Amino acid sequence: MKTTTQALIIGGGVVGASVLYHLTKLGWTDVMLVERSELTSGSTWHAAGGFHTLNGDTNMAALQGYTIKLYRELEEITGMSCGLHHVGGVTLADNQDRFDMLVAERAKHRYMGLETEVVGPAEIAKIAPITNLDGIVGGLYDPLDGHLDPSGTTHAYAKAARMGGATIELHTKVIATNQRADGTWDVVTDKGTIHAEHVVNAAGLWAREVAAMAGTYVPLHPMEHQYIVTDDLPEIYERDAEHPHVMDPAGESYLRQEGRGLCIGFYEQTCEPWAVDGTPWDFGHELLPDNLDKIADSIDFAYKRFPVLERAGVKSVIHGPFTFAPDGNPLVGPVPGLRNYWSACGVMAGFSQGGGVGLMLAQWMVEGECERDVTAMDVGRYGKWITPGYTRPKVIENYQRRFSVSYPNEELPAARPHRTTPMYDIFSDLGAVWGHQYGLEVANYFAQDSEPDYETPTFRRSDAFNATAREVKAVRGGVGINEVQNFGKYRVWGPDAQPWLDKIMAGRLPQPGRVSLSPMLSPKGRLIGDFTISCIAPEDYRLTASYGAQAIHQRWFERNMDSHVYFRNISDQSTGFQIAGPKSRDLLSRCTRDDIAAMTFLDVAEMTVGQVSCLVQRVSYTGDLGYEIYCDPMDQRQLWWTLWQAGQPLGITPFGMRAMMSLRLDRFFGSWLSEFSPDYTAAETGMDRFISFKKNVDFIGRAAAEIERANPPARISVAFEVDADDADVVAYEPVFIDGKVQGFCTSGGYSHYAGKSIALALVPRALARDDLEVEIEIMGQLCRAKRITTPLFDPDGTVMRG
Repeated sequence: MKTTTQALIIGGGVVGASVLYHLTKLGWTDVMLVERSELTSGSTWHAAGGFHTLNGDTNMAALQGYTIKLYRELEEITGMSCGLHHVGGVTLADNQDRFDMLVAERAKHRYMGLETEVVGPAEIAKIAPITNLDGIVGGLYDPLDGHLDPSGTTHAYAKAARMGGATIELHTKVIATNQRADGTWDVVTDKGTIHAEHVVNAAGLWAREVAAMAGTYVPLHPMEHQYIVTDDLPEIYERDAEHPHVMDPAGESYLRQEGRGLCIGFYEQTCEPWAVDGTPWDFGHELLPDNLDKIADSIDFAYKRFPVLERAGVKSVIHGPFTFAPDGNPLVGPVPGLRNYWSACGVMAGFSQGGGVGLMLAQWMVEGECERDVTAMDVGRYGKWITPGYTRPKVIENYQRRFSVSYPNEELPAARPHRTTPMYDIFSDLGAVWGHQYGLEVANYFAQDSEPDYETPTFRRSDAFNATAREVKAVRGGVGINEVQNFGKYRVWGPDAQPWLDKIMAGRLPQPGRVSLSPMLSPKGRLIGDFTISCIAPEDYRLTASYGAQAIHQRWFERNMDSHVYFRNISDQSTGFQIAGPKSRDLLSRCTRDDIAAMTFLDVAEMTVGQVSCLVQRVSYTGDLGYEIYCDPMDQRQLWWTLWQAGQPLGITPFGMRAMMSLRLDRFFGSWLSEFSPDYTAAETGMDRFISFKKNVDFIGRAAAEIERANPPARISVAFEVDADDADVVAYEPVFIDGKVQGFCTSGGYSHYAGKSIALALVPRALARDDLEVEIEIMGQLCRAKRITTPLFDPDGTVMRG
């Protein structure tokens, strides 16, 4: 057995084999995989082997499309069969909301190049004739759906990797992983120690145990999953062609042909987590005991949807565990807090996603970044706050909702509230309707007596519409207040703080007492951060950005850290409030002896507000006159009462994130992971206006940004006013120009200030004239839209800057 390697993958399931192959494909030949038993041990061998492209996250859907197309390539490279059955598949909708979701997904597929098709009951009868269509509104047909041989596919990945120089060691159990001072790893096995520059945890069912060896926790949990294979059915074996897949979300089931019979699996509500206290090391190629009682209701429903099943005998029952993350997406990438330690686990749909996971992780390891935004599966999307006690109920919830309708405004209840600020009870008493971000409870809006204290999930304008309008009106006409806890916050200080920040940030650094805005770029010029930078004093800075990205951003800072720079994540050690609106200056003046009138736009100062020591900066995401006021969490309630009581004569009103996201549209402000994400460059999104090309620093991403400066990118971000009815743009709706899909929306919503539906979109630069008129598909309807170039509120910035 080799004792040294550039990269060591732990785990021989389909995901580990995919990572191994893709590393060789990108040029790393000194790579190795160790498996404690045989390839496919764990979840892979008993998987149903289905694959599909449908996914609510467009990047995940694209990676699933890549995975499916990869199988032919593997067969050509290795001469082995993956057992491919490209039979197509249809997802059924038994109500209007579910049909709306499928229509919205089809719209996204238009610009992704996926050839899905919305079909009606008559077409479904031809596609899947064994289906009882009672109550079916329609469906979505995907010609790429199919299934394969799990074992054959995994061995094809392995053979392709070996052909590229990789080594595979079977019956080799990892006992310990110990990091050396230089960041490399000693991986101790029962056959000896392997020294590896990089370690990849692709251990599947054992990923928790393997992660614990490195002193970290990966938030996943195995769930028991059961499917049935029937005896032969003449309705199946007498067909001229193989029967397509049928996904029946109402029945929480998926169905496909298996030989001369059928295979049907269930995501039942009475589900069971497995191995709560850890996966046994001796578990492998065995199954769990049959438990048909658990899926009895699901079987009854399936008999009604597919009556042929009532006449089918049961040939076999497959009951085994699969791992899930709290949101159902994989956990991929560099593990925060560890050097050269990578995650490739939590991939519950290994044969839909395994190829894309392997490609993205290999790009990350070899090239330093991925070709697309992988935030949805980045292991860093969870922070150190997450625990097994939080993970398990969220995994159960996700399993139960595997086939549920996913609404853009839905807030899922499991494991909440988890993290709260000192304002939680005060805001709850004021009618707060809570959302969540990164485990934190965040007020979405404040319900008054006549307004709902629960926002009904919908694809259209919700029952929070009136409350949001009231809060927007209060901000624009007086003064509103909300928390600033849901910002990621960092302190950077030391003698090299300024040169280090100049290297990390593409924008101009502020002088003491001032604030600036800056993009943070990857080496390829993609946006990986959107920061506010405040200089408190020479060699002392504060940074703010997205709260949900703090582990990802901290990981980047640590990866690029210099000596003589001190860094601390203070996201939960600094909190406070934003006040915004034309009366916000008056309010703050009533609460401090400092000269607020002398505080100009983008100033920052330390001051006492009431009894509390605060850091105040003159900036507001609402686009209005406003201030962000930061304090110690222990002082937050005292600060609240100071502002709240002083604001009563001014009509102070609390406002939530629904109003915030409406207010930012008035100024065409972009939002993180909507307009600004690693999918886009600064020049595409308008963030290049904050890049300081004058500073004599080779900041990260400068070379790529200089190229785009000389050669502007092909697409550009613009704003549209949309002739919408009762539904607004959410994201990824296609933009039709001259009858063809030539762009897509990045976000949108309703401007309550202007009374207009607004969309932000990426369109071809060559077509982005000021009078551009387009059509945007919203919920299956083509809505006319015209470009607007003047902000709806404070077009010249005099209110914000005045």
